[in-house]
Amino acid sequence: MVQRRLPRPSELRSLLRPAPFVWDGDQRRLRRAASIADLRAIARRRTPRAVFDYVDGAADGEHSLRRARAAYARAEFTPTVLRDVSEVDTSREILGRRAGLPFAFAPTGFTRMMHHTGEPAVASVAQQFDIPYALSTMGTTTIEEVAATAPQARKWFQLYLWRDRAPAKDLVQRAAAAGYDTLLLTVDTPVGGARLRDIRNGLTIPPALTLRTFVDGALHPNWWFNLLTTEPLRFSSLESSYGSVEDMINNVFDPALTMDDVAWLREAWAGKLVIKGIQSVDDAVRVVDAGADAVLLSNHGGRQLDRAPVPLELVEPTVQALGDRAEVLVDTGITNGADVLAAVALGARAALVGRAYLYGLMAGGRLGVEKAVAILAAEIVRTLQLIGVNSVDELRPSHVRIRTNG
Repeated sequence: MVQRRLPRPSELRSLLRPAPFVWDGDQRRLRRAASIADLRAIARRRTPRAVFDYVDGAADGEHSLRRARAAYARAEFTPTVLRDVSEVDTSREILGRRAGLPFAFAPTGFTRMMHHTGEPAVASVAQQFDIPYALSTMGTTTIEEVAATAPQARKWFQLYLWRDRAPAKDLVQRAAAAGYDTLLLTVDTPVGGARLRDIRNGLTIPPALTLRTFVDGALHPNWWFNLLTTEPLRFSSLESSYGSVEDMINNVFDPALTMDDVAWLREAWAGKLVIKGIQSVDDAVRVVDAGADAVLLSNHGGRQLDRAPVPLELVEPTVQALGDRAEVLVDTGITNGADVLAAVALGARAALVGRAYLYGLMAGGRLGVEKAVAILAAEIVRTLQLIGVNSVDELRPSHVRIRTNG
């Protein structure tokens, strides 16, 4: 027989421990987020559909993005046990300087559309965690303003080449003068990808007040209030910033980009040069022969060519082909700190994350970006400890394999 009794008040008091109320709305929303997926769910609720889909979506049937994420899901670690992993070192040398974590913030266009604090909020978090931040040509804050916001951050600049080379040369000179030490030349945008979510949502830059956006605005009043009461949205490096993203790419950027342009840029830029958008080993070798310090294996987050190669699957053969001539970076599909470590174990020098921090930005501004990095950092530490290594630099291909059967 079970003997029952009434609990004493003192026993109830020890069980009833309500969490203190958090007055700040962003902190209240973010405190229970335990993964990047949680931040994505909050971002989806907090932003208009067209804005969320601009970040979340990819090109055509979005096969490239799904396959990239599936490749990371197939990564299987080989742990070793009975190792002292009470302390681990998450730092990593990236292009000649030590970073606090083995990843950087990827360049993202029109960041102030996701949250009115935009690029300065992201750059300040990069400074806080000692990781590089790459400002996009299609950013909404100037090169100089980002530099002033985060003077101690390591700053990179991502460059598209115009049909007219003069504006690009001006941007390169401004980036150098403002203390940016690395240039990322994007080479996978001869034309804009078919981003069907944006087309169906009628997304324009800046967002237009149509009947649909007016109705959506009623569901997201804070977003619209911030949009209408802060500086007008515009691309800070483009003279014209109206229309769809695809239209602007097709009208402004140069589809005639060749290896001669890589050589020209190598002469014009004294800092580190990374070629972004490499999707084959042969092209990686070609651009390194032309003077690149690193290649960024990338299919543009699946936003350009659908059914493009999976960047993670290119890491090992590219590292083998380049040896110690250049560093190999990788992006697309990274949603967990363990994804970053899988890429590094296969030979990548570091990874770049984009959507992960944008979900945080949409979910809670600067605090959300900080939360995204804290989540990724905790996953990196925990995964290193469970693998049985004391530092990111100890990772080797023997620590991971990509399963072929899921």
